[in-house]
Amino acid sequence: MMEKIFIYRILTLFPNATARKLLLMLIFILIFWVIYLASKDHTKFLFSLENHITLNQGNIFKKLSRSEAPLCPAVSPKKTELRIKEIMEKLDQQIPPRRFTHVNTTTSATHSTATILNPRDSYCRGDQLDILLEVRDHLGRRKQYGGDFLRARISSPTLMAGASGKVTDFNNGTYLISFSLFWEGQVSLSLLLIHPSEGASALWRARNQGCDRVIFIGLFANRTSNVFTECGLTLNTNAELCQYLDDRDQEAFYCVRPQHMPCEALTHMTTRTRNISYLSKEEWSLFHRSNMGVEMMKNFTPIEVVPCDKSENIKKNCQIGMRTPFPSGYTLKKMWITAFCKQNKFNETKNINDCLERKLIYLMGDSTLRQWIYYLQKAVKTLKYFDHHGAGIFKTHVLLDAERHILIQWKKHGHPFVTKKLFSVKDENYIPREIDRVAGDQNTAIVITLGQHFRPFPINIFIRRAINIQKAIERLFLRSPETKVILKTENTRELHQNAEMFSDFHGYIQNLIIRDIFVNLNVGIIDAWDMTIAYCTNNAHPPDYVIQNQIGMFLNYIC
Repeated sequence: MMEKIFIYRILTLFPNATARKLLLMLIFILIFWVIYLASKDHTKFLFSLENHITLNQGNIFKKLSRSEAPLCPAVSPKKTELRIKEIMEKLDQQIPPRRFTHVNTTTSATHSTATILNPRDSYCRGDQLDILLEVRDHLGRRKQYGGDFLRARISSPTLMAGASGKVTDFNNGTYLISFSLFWEGQVSLSLLLIHPSEGASALWRARNQGCDRVIFIGLFANRTSNVFTECGLTLNTNAELCQYLDDRDQEAFYCVRPQHMPCEALTHMTTRTRNISYLSKEEWSLFHRSNMGVEMMKNFTPIEVVPCDKSENIKKNCQIGMRTPFPSGYTLKKMWITAFCKQNKFNETKNINDCLERKLIYLMGDSTLRQWIYYLQKAVKTLKYFDHHGAGIFKTHVLLDAERHILIQWKKHGHPFVTKKLFSVKDENYIPREIDRVAGDQNTAIVITLGQHFRPFPINIFIRRAINIQKAIERLFLRSPETKVILKTENTRELHQNAEMFSDFHGYIQNLIIRDIFVNLNVGIIDAWDMTIAYCTNNAHPPDYVIQNQIGMFLNYIC
């Protein structure tokens, strides 16, 4: 009965016969389309896609129970994950496990022997000096494997001159140390045993065992109430968590969610060192002050370098995309002189202003790049500091010259950032996201550095970030190939700070990774690692004369 009434009403609505036929045809098409989609499982696909989009729009601040929280940052897309695995495998081969039983079986600076190959009474400026090193343990026995972390340097203190040496490891207990003799005069030779191979192996193993040597403490603010809770790249707790996730780049950070506060209430962060070590008591003996940075060429007398009237190769002007050798240059009278390109000098304010005119410069990274802001403000009086509001030294710093249309901005990189000082996270962003926000043009330059704050954490976290930055630069070059990008490698730091967390061995490995990942990108390199060995600064924050020369290299790249 109901069906008849329904049909009657439709016929009443469409009294015209042609209209009725069209209606029946539409109904037939609709039925056919539904059957087709069902047979192809399209409905399931559409439903899942819709749900996926909804989740992605709402997961910037997501509450998690302990069972949902991953123990390490979320798994990245397959291609990135394979690249991380590939780099990790290469590094594992380069730093194989070394069984440690006693200090006596490790490399001894005293018992090892260094021999100058083809010695002469004097050498010509521009020559290469080669030294063969044979390492022995504390019992005088010849070692059959390599892996020692060495630092080679030549210097002439009266000339305020210095340069790095190149170390080639033959993986059989012998090394070739090569020095380029860049200047004339009395030149002293130095080879430091920073860590024996057993120490380097222990550091590598310990580094990759956990993320929990640093405690992150987050400040949540809600009107008049402030609450501190534990945060981190991983958290081992049953408490409800806030997850701060970059879906595209698979960067994750977590905080314990305070009661009665939303995850969005997180405003500030600070860090503390946790009393955790993955080194044994015996291994720690390798990192005693007396066992780090020991001279292996103590009895060598300085060599004499003379001019010899050798003709020098004509070098091209420094420009983006040039391959940088090692060593990439040397210091003479505190000035940095590159070995691979011709530099212009930017000693006067006018020269610097002419170079910077109409430039937008974005400095992205740690406090060693913030030093550039401080130096430029002192050196170029026309650059005025713009108060970006916020508190503390880690807020965004901006220098402006309105007359010449110059803007220079420093912004810290995203987690992990290790400091006891409280810093804001409201403006927090990972470097790849910051690069994505830059439109770019021929007058835009970006300088990137990262490394020091990553040393206490497993290496895969650093590798992932470096790959994400590489991808962001590739996206930038697609929309603006004329934008200039410069990478400043991390520099050396104090030898005797907590070696497990901050040893230069970690920085050395990160430098290798950066060079591997960015090898095919059209970027400029400022080799701060090489420079700070040449200057022998051994300070996480090098002095102003080093910063001046880093900025000088940067100006050569962009002008």
